[in-house]
Amino acid sequence: MRSLVILGSTGSIGKNVLRIVEAHPDRLCVAGLAANTNAGELAEQANRYRPAAIALTDQSRLGVLHSRLDKFPGEIYSGPMALTEIAALSGADTAVIAVVGKAGYKPTLAAIDTGKRICLANKETLVVAGSIIIEAARKAGVEILPIDSEHSAIFQCLKSGTGKEVDKILLTGSGGPFRTRPLDTFAAITKAEALAHPNWKMGRKITVDSATMMNKAFEIIEAVWLFGVKPDDIEVVIHPQSIVHSAVRFADSSVIAQMGVPDMKLPIQYALLYPDRIDLPREPFDLAACGDLSFAPPDQDKFPALPLARRVIAQGGTYPAVFNAADETAVELFLNDKIAFTDIMYLIAGAIDNHQSVDNPTLEDLDRAGDRADRWVREQAAIRAGKTRSID
Repeated sequence: MRSLVILGSTGSIGKNVLRIVEAHPDRLCVAGLAANTNAGELAEQANRYRPAAIALTDQSRLGVLHSRLDKFPGEIYSGPMALTEIAALSGADTAVIAVVGKAGYKPTLAAIDTGKRICLANKETLVVAGSIIIEAARKAGVEILPIDSEHSAIFQCLKSGTGKEVDKILLTGSGGPFRTRPLDTFAAITKAEALAHPNWKMGRKITVDSATMMNKAFEIIEAVWLFGVKPDDIEVVIHPQSIVHSAVRFADSSVIAQMGVPDMKLPIQYALLYPDRIDLPREPFDLAACGDLSFAPPDQDKFPALPLARRVIAQGGTYPAVFNAADETAVELFLNDKIAFTDIMYLIAGAIDNHQSVDNPTLEDLDRAGDRADRWVREQAAIRAGKTRSID
């Protein structure tokens, strides 16, 4: 029996994790649940699954949480350290990291320090603190299993050969909603258009990241850390149908691909139950029903996040933390109607250009770099909107 603490239990990944738990009650149970602001749903989950502990980051929502709990006997964590505290929960052997943004890396380290297997659905954890996370996991003898569909696919494909036999990791992406849209119309892209992903139903932030292909940029960096490869060993391939979730080309030119309909339950179950592969309650994959599958290189003029990611991981230091923080802030501003769609990448690139990196950074260095990037992006966004003048 595997005992889970689920960080981000009220989000789309967290809800799918709980569906897998329900499908396999003889193999999986819930020890802890954590959410950011969704107190009502967290209470419903706590009433249903009766974990040993729950956590709510937003203390202003504690009243709602308590009012909806049904005589909950377990521990309740709240506040800015709640995720880190519940990630270290004794009695759980697996931590599912499904929170959004940089909030994931400190709880991941706490879970590693207590020897938990990590099922990672948060790209930003390795983008921001990849060197620290991977080294901590190595020292603790902890497995990090990807839940992200592309990295799960790569992980599965790599079982077909040794590291020395790998020629290229082929990281697929749908291209998002603007794959065929002319670049000269990007300035007119609306929030509704950016949130209309053609294949996947995801949270708002990651959906916008898919529209800019920042999600694929993050996945390049994530793959470097997860699989111990160089950025040049990773090739991004546009695959609009999202049937081939990623592939690996080996030294003999053969390509091993992992395929399936777009459904996050598959990589989630694989990570939770690895190395076992068992029935997933759903219709079986029908290759004949897929229709035509197409592949193409990405348009890097439309999607400058991709070359910027390669630059960032090559420069190292605190640059990846700035890359992530600038994106978080720019996407937030876009979703709040403060900037245009094309401003997102403009501000991210500017934050990178204006950053003075720290080599071999500590967690504190990463936090400071991220905070500075956040302030810089907000200031520049205000300047572009004509609301203020630069303080530089």
